[in-house]
Amino acid sequence: MERRAPDADGGAAPVLPESERATPVMGVPNGFLFWPVALVVVLVDVVTKAIAATALIPALIPHPVIGDVARLTLVYNKGAAFGLHVGTYSRPIFAVLTVGALAILWRLYRATAPGDWRRVLALSLVSAGAVGNLIDRLRSARGVVDFIDIGTATWRWPTFNVADIAVTTGAVLLAVVLWREDRAAARDAARDATLVTAVPPARASDTLPDSTPVDGTVPVVAERRGIA
Repeated sequence: MERRAPDADGGAAPVLPESERATPVMGVPNGFLFWPVALVVVLVDVVTKAIAATALIPALIPHPVIGDVARLTLVYNKGAAFGLHVGTYSRPIFAVLTVGALAILWRLYRATAPGDWRRVLALSLVSAGAVGNLIDRLRSARGVVDFIDIGTATWRWPTFNVADIAVTTGAVLLAVVLWREDRAAARDAARDATLVTAVPPARASDTLPDSTPVDGTVPVVAERRGIA
C-alpha cells in the first residue's frame, strides 16, 4: 500500500517504502562511481593482457610466481570466462551474448536509485569485465587473453584474467544486493499488510453528524434550489 505525506502545497506526495529509499552518498550522482571504476578496470585489463601477450610467449608455458600455486601462463580462450566453451562458434556466440548482457546491465544501472553505491559498484564491475573480454573477441580470432594460473600440482583452476575477476566479483556483489532488496521489499509488504489489518472498521455512529438526535434518527437535509 502506498503511503502519502503532505507536500508543500498541502496535497499528498507519495512516500516510498524503506526498501526503495536509497541513502545518498554526499549527493554524488551514480555516474561519478560507475564510470571511473569501469574505466580503471578496462584499462588494467587491456594493459595486463598486452603485457602477457608479449612477455609470456610462447603460449601454454607456465611461469611460476609462487611455486605451483600461482603461475602466469598465456592462454587464448575462444569461449567464455574461465575457459567455458560451446563449440566451434563460441567466439561469435559469446560476443553476441555479451552485447545483450551489456544492454541489460545498462537498464539496471539506469533504474538504480541515486546513492545506491553497492549496486552501482556491482554493475560497473560486471560491465567493465564484459567490455574487457569483448574487446579481445572483436580484436582477434584467437580469442580472449588469459594468463592467471592458480592451483596445485594435481589440480588447476581454469586460467583467467582481470576482466574475469571483475565479472565474478561484481556478479556476487549484485546477487547479494538484489537479495537484500527482495528481503526488504517483502518485509515492507508484510508490515503494510499488518497495518491495514490493524485498522478497525468504521462504525455507523462514527459517521453521524454532531446534530444527530438522541433517538438515533438521522436528520434529512432538504436540497435547496436556487431561483433564477
